[in-house]
Amino acid sequence: MSTSTTTSRRAPLDLLSGVWGGLALTSGVALTATSGWLIVRASERPVILTLLTAIVSVRAFGMARPFFRYLERVRSHDSALAGLAGARTDVYAALIPLTPARLGRRSRSAVLSGVVDDLTDVVEAHVRVRVPLWSAALAATFTTILTAALVPTAGVVVLSWVAAVGAVTALGLHLERASQPVLGAARAEVSRVAELVGRHTGELQAIGAEGEVLDQLDRAQVSLDRALRRQCRGRALVTGGVLTLTGLATLAMARVAVEADISAGVAALLVVVPAALADALLPLADAVRARARAEQSGDRVTALLDQAPAVAGAGTIPPTSTAPHLRLDAVGAGWVDGRLDVGPVTLDLPPGQRTAIVGANGSGKSTLLAVLARALDPRSGRYLVDGHDVLDLALDDVRDLIAVVDDEPHIFAADLRANLVLAHPKASDEDIVDALRVAGLTEWFAALPDGLGTRLGTGGRGVSGGERARLALARAVLSRRPVVLLDEPVAHLDHPTAAGVMRDVWAATSGRTVVLVSHRHEGLDDVDVVVDLSPGTKE
Repeated sequence: MSTSTTTSRRAPLDLLSGVWGGLALTSGVALTATSGWLIVRASERPVILTLLTAIVSVRAFGMARPFFRYLERVRSHDSALAGLAGARTDVYAALIPLTPARLGRRSRSAVLSGVVDDLTDVVEAHVRVRVPLWSAALAATFTTILTAALVPTAGVVVLSWVAAVGAVTALGLHLERASQPVLGAARAEVSRVAELVGRHTGELQAIGAEGEVLDQLDRAQVSLDRALRRQCRGRALVTGGVLTLTGLATLAMARVAVEADISAGVAALLVVVPAALADALLPLADAVRARARAEQSGDRVTALLDQAPAVAGAGTIPPTSTAPHLRLDAVGAGWVDGRLDVGPVTLDLPPGQRTAIVGANGSGKSTLLAVLARALDPRSGRYLVDGHDVLDLALDDVRDLIAVVDDEPHIFAADLRANLVLAHPKASDEDIVDALRVAGLTEWFAALPDGLGTRLGTGGRGVSGGERARLALARAVLSRRPVVLLDEPVAHLDHPTAAGVMRDVWAATSGRTVVLVSHRHEGLDDVDVVVDLSPGTKE
């Protein structure tokens, strides 16, 4: 997905926001300049009526500045929010065919969080970069024309000052751009090591590696600190440069005012103009950082979405059965081009059969499950659904036959109803409650304070590992799909909880085709077929 479409849709709104912002800044410049003239002219004690126009102008500019600023904020935020909603919808749709084969080693939640942050940077850049830039340009144009009309030399001073600020801003942008890749790599390393510590504390302690990993975290944090300091150089250069150039412009304007044949009031107006216009130019420091971040974020989003999907979606034939017969015929598959992670595997899955896939870590259990789920195409052999090659069948129709329950089911920060109804958007409350019952959550549900309206996850009720696994099972039940794929559903649970969850799994999936991937023995006594993918084991 390219961000150019979203950009073009919002360009008119951004331009209008820039006009409102420019009028606000121009009002501020006019307010300061007029106030300077009024103060000096009033010190000469003229007839009060000669000051009336200036007095009214000061009040008008004072009211106009917040008014136009309000219009700019409303318009720009409306543009940003609308653009963000559209961009997220487009990107989420583009991520579906890339999941999970093209997401790399990061978890799906980590990828989604990263994409959300990157999209926010890209879209907000139009408010944080374009609007301030256009506003500053409009205010600078007005100021140049005003001062040139009073004293031509003063207009040259303002024009030269603005050009110098533009050069400093361009240099600051170059420094910000150079720092972004280093900063991104440092943040990624801190996140990687922190996740390793947070999720595998017990394992690290068991092998005595916690000290080494904590040292890695310390080193990563030091690298991040250095990267952040380097990043600050661009913004500091622009901020310091604008202030320094403002001081020089003020001195130059003062000299022009002294040498020109003008009144004291006009001289005061000219001298305060640089300080007034500086308020319009200082936001360029933040715009530089926002522009550099947006470019880096846009590159990451583009690199992610420009990958070729791992699943072909050209098939058009719909499946012929609501209780399909699945078969893998000498199937081999892999996540990386040129390498097989599993296979060749031959596997027969008639309707209603319970099959367990076991084997050592790295033997390809999850890869095989991804092939069955139509998240990964076979590299060799054929995957048949009721005798039809899946590559000839409509991708979405095949996926609609299959429910997947993985080892880390996600709980959204939403109420219980919203967490479950995503599996079957048209499900009634009675259907949801029945799915909870089948999944073994009757007592848990009865204890919820607001029933289906109880908020779960962040900011709501906590969910244990066993409850999380059963909620994922309830989703599978609610989906009413005839094939259920279970990828290590009890991997992180203690033995009593795991045994209880597996009892509920078999009860909830009665009559369905079930494929269970596991390295544990809980629930294996209830399967019909066990397939061992360990090296040297015959199918």
